[in-house]
Parts: sequence; C-alpha cells; structure tokens
Amino acid sequence: MNKIWLIIQREYLTRVRKKSFIIMTFITPLLLAAFMVIPAWLATMETGAETVMVLDESGLFADKLENKKDLQFVKVNEELERAKVIYSETDYTALLYIPQLDINNPGGIRLYSKKNTSLQTQLRLENVLEAEIENQRFVASGMDRATLDKMKANISIAAINLSDGSEKDNNAIVTSIAGVAGAVVIYFFIFLYGVQIMRGVIEEKVNRIVEVVISSVKPFQLMMGKIVGIAAVGLTQFLLWVILSFIVVTGVQAAFGIKPAPTPMEQLAAGQAAATGDDQDELEQAQEVKGNKMLTEGLSALSNLNIPLIVGCFLFYFLGGYLLYGSLFGAIGAAVDNETDTQQFMMPITIPLIISFIMSYTIVLKNPDGPVAFWMSIIPLTSPIVMMVRVPFGVPGWQLLLSMGLLIAGFIITTWLAGRIYRVGILMYGKKVNYKELSKWLFYRV
Repeated sequence: MNKIWLIIQREYLTRVRKKSFIIMTFITPLLLAAFMVIPAWLATMETGAETVMVLDESGLFADKLENKKDLQFVKVNEELERAKVIYSETDYTALLYIPQLDINNPGGIRLYSKKNTSLQTQLRLENVLEAEIENQRFVASGMDRATLDKMKANISIAAINLSDGSEKDNNAIVTSIAGVAGAVVIYFFIFLYGVQIMRGVIEEKVNRIVEVVISSVKPFQLMMGKIVGIAAVGLTQFLLWVILSFIVVTGVQAAFGIKPAPTPMEQLAAGQAAATGDDQDELEQAQEVKGNKMLTEGLSALSNLNIPLIVGCFLFYFLGGYLLYGSLFGAIGAAVDNETDTQQFMMPITIPLIISFIMSYTIVLKNPDGPVAFWMSIIPLTSPIVMMVRVPFGVPGWQLLLSMGLLIAGFIITTWLAGRIYRVGILMYGKKVNYKELSKWLFYRV
C-alpha cells in the first residue's frame, strides 16, 4: 500500500508541475469567461433601426404598416422602376413591392435590396403582411378578431410528486438538467483523463522507465498508483476550473458592467417579436412575468431534489466509472508501443461510452424508468452515465444498490483483466498485438 501511495504522489506531483497542466488550468476559465461574457457584451450593443421603402400598389397595407423602434417604413408612390432608382440612392434596408392582389390569393410580393436580406428581416415582413391580410379577411367575413383572441387559452400544468407520501413540486426541466449535468461531467472526465493514463503508460514503456520502476513494485501496484494519481490530478484541475471560472466571470462582469447573457425568456421574446413584428418591450414584460413564475417553480423543484443523494451518486459514479475505464485505458497503453496502434483497441471501450451518452438524451430522458434506462443503468460499462441521468427522477433503492454493486464488481474484474495484460505488455516491445495475443496474456504466468 505504501508503494501505491508513493506512485500516486509521483504521478500527481509530476503532472501538476507540467507547463501544460498550469497553462490549461488558467486558460480554460478565461476561454469559458469569454464564451459567457462576449455574447452578453454583443447583446448589449444596439443595432440600428432598419428602414424599408414600401411601394404598395394594392393600397391595402401602406397605411397599416406601423413603425417600430427597430423597423421603420417609408411609403413611396412611384412606378416600380422609378422606385428602384430612388431606393438605390438611399441607405434604406430594402424596397418592399406589393402589387395589386387578391387577399384570398395574395402573390407577386417582392423585396428588393442592395445586398442579401437577412432571414430575420424577411420573416418579419412576411409575418407583418400575413397578419394584415388576416385582419382584412376577418373584416371581410364580419368576424371580430379581438373577440377571437380573447378566446385563446394559456394552460400551465403544475406537476406534483407523491412518491414519498407527501406532495412535492416536480419540474421535468430542472430534474433533467440536474441529471444531464452530472452525466456530461463524468463522460468528459473519463475520456479526457482515461486517455492520459494510456499515454502515460505508453510514454514510460517507450522510455524504458518502467523497467526500473517495475523492479521495485508489482505491475498491479504501478497501474493502480497511476490511475489514482491521474484521477487526483483531474479532480484538482476540475475544482480549479470551477473556482477560477467563477472568479473570472464575476470579475469581468463587475469591471465592465456587463449584464449576464439574455435569458431564454428574453431570447424567446426577441425571437417572437422579430417573427410577428409585435412590440418587443411588451413581449419582454409578458415573458419576464412568465419567466419569474417559471424561475420560482424551478427553484421550488430544485429544493425538492434529493441533493445529498445526487451529490453522493455523482461522486460514486464519477470515481467508479473513471476507475473502471481507467484500468482498461491503462491496459491498452501497456499492450502497444505507440498511439497509432491504440485505434483497434479503443473502439470497444469508447462505443459503450458514446452509446450511453447518446441514449441518455434520446431515450432515458423520455422514459427514465423504461427497460432501456433500467438495463443501461445496471450494466457497469454504461451505468456511470445513464444512472446519473436517472437519479434525479427517483430510482428505487434496490436498483441503485444493484447498479453500484455491479459497478464495483465490474471495476474489480476489469482491473484484474487489465492487470494480467499490464504485467505482460508493459515489458513487451516491438510486437504487434491483436485480440488473440491479448487473450493469451491473460493466462501467462509471469
């Protein structure tokens, strides 16, 4: 045990002192801050109002098109060719030509511009004209649109969870985010630091350092020390990223007075206003009220989540998944002489990870208690990711214990298998290895 601890210390101190570790530790929070702050800063920049020249030969729209804060209309009463000449001498955004048309079969409307028209502007004009044509049709049919609008209903269903004998607010969005966030961290951690184990083993094997080390410790001790040491490096870097990102983002926002990026509700309001041409301020106010209500419901649902259980499961599957896959990555590193030869062995390891990640989004979130979700959360190769998605939705205790037990058993089995491969492969040079050869290594007596 003392030798494993010495190897852990060596792996940890060697890696945290590397320039690449220090640079990535500080650059990643800066990049994250840039991704968060720059969009918020760009969102605060006011874009100039667009002006559209309107030639309305039908006479149905020219007096109905209302000027907005960011979209102005200028009427022109000229022939089309003359209107084009006038437009070309201005800096207006576009020329909207509306010919004589039948409101029951409108057609022939064109939008001339000096450069490609943005999709948002085109959609906005189309919606403005569609709304006005609908108004014209309502008037022609004798129906009152205002009365019809009042008949529209907006229903919001409050989901209540009764599983524990008490009533708790249940929010599927909050629950899904809580599960997916943990699964994503585990997925990237396994890939990022599992590959580091494999590269570290290859590097030591190529440099023949392992021949010296292996004379003092057993191959299994060396492998375990390397896996745990690199896991400690990953946890250190992850915690530093969280702390530094918070400090950098908060500091930049405070220093430059940048507000957070637009919330989904604000973005929804802006998109709806752009599409319908309605007043954006009114929509934003309505969406803000709705957003505040959703935020209150979300916080209530968040407070009802079993946070200690989620955090405990995250730590267990975080370490369990990493140890399971880390031993396999270490075995691959011991079996080959360079990274090029790892491709044939990487596929069986990466496929379960990728499938579990994809299935989490496509099937598990839709039915967290279905058979696919159940079996994938039980099988050790997929359980670290899939079970984390299921936990916030509520998982029976026996399923959780079974999954954890099988993950521990899977870790022991894969570590035993990897150790058998590692003890032979770590001293094997210049030989192209295949699956048949690996299977023989499992039964070698060294």
